[in-house]
Amino acid sequence: MQYLQKILFFFRYVKSSEYDLGPDTPPITLSVSSDLHVGGVIIKLVEKTQMKRDWSDYALWWEQKQQWLLRTAWTLEKYGIHADARLLFIPQHKPLKLGLPSGMTLKVWASFSSPVFQAVMTICRILNIRHPEELSLLRPLEEKKKKKDKDKVGEIYDLTGVRPAKGTQPVSLYNDVPAHFADSAEMEAIYKMLSVTQTQPAPEIITKQYRPSSVVDKAHINGRWLDSSRCLRQQGVQENDLLWLRFKYYSFCDIEPKYDAVRLTQLYEQARWAILLEDIDCTEEEMMLFGALQYHIGKVSQSEPERMSTNAAMENLESALQSLEVKMEGGSSSASDMLVRHTKQIHLPKKLTLKGYKQYWFKFQDTSISYFKSKEESVGEPIQQINLKGGEVAPDVNVASQKFLIRLLIPSPEGMNEVYLRCENEQQYAHWMAGCLLASKGKSLADSSFQSEIQSIRSFLAVQKTNSGSSSHTLASDESMNTHSLVSPRYHKKYKPKQLTPRILEAYQNISQLSMTDAMMRFLQTWQALPDFGISYVVVRFKGSRKDEVLGIASNRLIRIDLGVGDVVKTWRYNNMKQWNVNWDIRQVAIEFEGNVNVAFSCVTADCKIVHEFIGGYIFMSTRSREKSGTLNEELFHKLTGGHEAL
Repeated sequence: MQYLQKILFFFRYVKSSEYDLGPDTPPITLSVSSDLHVGGVIIKLVEKTQMKRDWSDYALWWEQKQQWLLRTAWTLEKYGIHADARLLFIPQHKPLKLGLPSGMTLKVWASFSSPVFQAVMTICRILNIRHPEELSLLRPLEEKKKKKDKDKVGEIYDLTGVRPAKGTQPVSLYNDVPAHFADSAEMEAIYKMLSVTQTQPAPEIITKQYRPSSVVDKAHINGRWLDSSRCLRQQGVQENDLLWLRFKYYSFCDIEPKYDAVRLTQLYEQARWAILLEDIDCTEEEMMLFGALQYHIGKVSQSEPERMSTNAAMENLESALQSLEVKMEGGSSSASDMLVRHTKQIHLPKKLTLKGYKQYWFKFQDTSISYFKSKEESVGEPIQQINLKGGEVAPDVNVASQKFLIRLLIPSPEGMNEVYLRCENEQQYAHWMAGCLLASKGKSLADSSFQSEIQSIRSFLAVQKTNSGSSSHTLASDESMNTHSLVSPRYHKKYKPKQLTPRILEAYQNISQLSMTDAMMRFLQTWQALPDFGISYVVVRFKGSRKDEVLGIASNRLIRIDLGVGDVVKTWRYNNMKQWNVNWDIRQVAIEFEGNVNVAFSCVTADCKIVHEFIGGYIFMSTRSREKSGTLNEELFHKLTGGHEAL
């Protein structure tokens, strides 16, 4: 039986005009039947207003339910709308302030009705950033502003008039500028600012930035990510609010400087701030290299207008510095027996000390390594045999300090065991690293490319070597260098600028010939090779535990970390995961791994939806290589990350 109901309609507009009725205007009332579809309601509403304008972007927003009525063919009854419903007839797109990793603030035209995932895709298309699935939006940190800075607002670049062509095809470029930026010299200038690294930040800017002092601080930041399955308006975002656009998933696909000018620049800026604000730990030697690369990029940016040049040497270097592993293949059994130092650790790599190592005699056989107390005992039973097939191998090397570590993650029924091998010298490291990489891929040392493996690793080591032939005057102090802008504040508490300058210049000798693009790629590759790279932290409470712990979420594994001392308790890999789900009533995440291993936890510093989305997102990232068409499978992303809300 049909019934009549009166529904209140409120008009809100984005821009002031003769039709802007304002929020205090009395609502318009319509009497409609329950079987009328939403599209019919909109037609009646527009007719009653007698306003002539383009209504194509307008839609109904149900305020009590926090829901858009976008299915215009649905009836009011199907939506469950009754006479007490308060509906707003408002635009779906509104201006949004967007903070980029480089520090620039843009004003863009964003969808407030589409899921955040789609909104980010559109924003990335405006900015010509490929692989938008790697990025997302998060709420900025609240800054404590002084009274005198209250009205001080940085420059905002207005891109609300930029409308890229719709579709999934690559953005058309004219003279390296997207077509939708080529309308005016002003727009072209803004695009070039997006695609060129900013000048070194002033020391006072660095000191004002928020620096996480603990893993708990880092965990709180990850609680600010927006839900990719819900729209901006559903999450309380208002017109002209400020959000940050950041790389969320540290699984970067197919970076090509020729096509990724903006993407590469913004990724470099995010990595640079992660180093300067100590969001990720690194050694002193690594910090000096990061400082040298920033110094070089700053110098080259002033003298290299065509920044997107590449060279063959860098292409060879990329394979040697690939993130978290060195990509190589190997062969010969000359390294099957060798003396190395070994330790099993549950500490993060930054906690390692040489005191924890013991010397053993190691032997390679097929894809396994065995170790013994001595060479004489190697004919008998080993202390332990480690099968490397299916494991992960990562370098932890610093040639200057003679640190040659191999980090192994070995699969086990209960998770992943961490093993560290410390080699005595460069030659031994090259042989063993090549052997471990081959074994992890199921290949033995008899593989025909073993020698090329070794040579590639030696090339990687050569990059780190200090140029011993440098004359003393080349390391003289550079008065133009501001070390406060190149290294994190911690090192300025430890050293004076006159001590830091020669150390940065010493590292600079090895990279001074790189182009800007090559230097940025080198910075990113060194960043990706850090032991703690790509780990997002959340404080959780595991089922059956009485204390809070930290869950580290990486691109290929989950890490259980003791909150008190920072030790890794357990590691689980995604490829050993059978299923995971969320109990939305009690907000608990449950994961089942192979070997009847079950893990359940509730989240303390973030909603469980954020953790669910991280896990599903990384699993989605691992499927991209199989997408030959290059088209983003949006349906699969929502299926893996959306939870019950995506069904």
